[in-house]
Amino acid sequence: MSERVRRLQESARRIRRYALDMGEVQGQGYIGQALGVADVLAVAYGDQLRFRPDDPEWDGRDRFLLSIGHYAIALYAALAEAGVLDVAELRTYGCDDSRLPMSGMASYTPGMEISGGSLGHGLGVATGMALGLRYRGSDARVFTLLSDGELDEGSTWEAALACAHHGLGNVTAIVDVNALQADGPTAGVLRTEPLLDKWKSFGWRAVRVDGNDIGQLVTAFDLLAEHRAAPSVLICDTKIGHGVPFLETRPKAHFMPVEPHEWQLAREALEVPA
Repeated sequence: MSERVRRLQESARRIRRYALDMGEVQGQGYIGQALGVADVLAVAYGDQLRFRPDDPEWDGRDRFLLSIGHYAIALYAALAEAGVLDVAELRTYGCDDSRLPMSGMASYTPGMEISGGSLGHGLGVATGMALGLRYRGSDARVFTLLSDGELDEGSTWEAALACAHHGLGNVTAIVDVNALQADGPTAGVLRTEPLLDKWKSFGWRAVRVDGNDIGQLVTAFDLLAEHRAAPSVLICDTKIGHGVPFLETRPKAHFMPVEPHEWQLAREALEVPA
């Protein structure tokens, strides 16, 4: 194992722990998604994005758009790991007057580029941002984290067409495919496969990986960073609750119930070598 991969695995473990700490504050949250997407966020913030932790509004930064606002707990954990947020502030998650509301709000949180809630807007915003950056002569990139359930939204595919039409090679979409959405298994709600072929047919450079394998993620991000002739999409197959075995098989996992005594058990499970 390379030192690069080992470092990012440790970062992902801390992101998971931070998410569990926040979840315990409210006794609830989209903790399954946070555990599942932690590896993706560790590689994005720890290895790929250009940013300044002490200056979140730095004009030359790469933009990371959280299209799925309910994943805010995961992004707060990643921003703390990246040094944008103070780890101690995570204890205010979801509390009155906190800068860390349970759904992402750009007006509250440093490093949160857009507000979330209704799905299907992130890629459209990314398209406009990327065009604006191009017109300004900026080489900054725009990353957008989507969910597989969000691909039910027609606006996502309209934005995908626009990105390819304008040749926005500064856009990278990341799709978290955990196979579950609010109304049930994604394949049963509205089948979207074959995703790889669909994105390619829309004019995108598309790669699919195990989103819980740091080595695969690093290789894929590196490959896509070299490709700037067209927009890129990284399709990441992840497991809800990854890293905590007794949560990986929990029913009703979209908004996962966690008992008060289980938060510490979950933290302890993260310390057990995989």
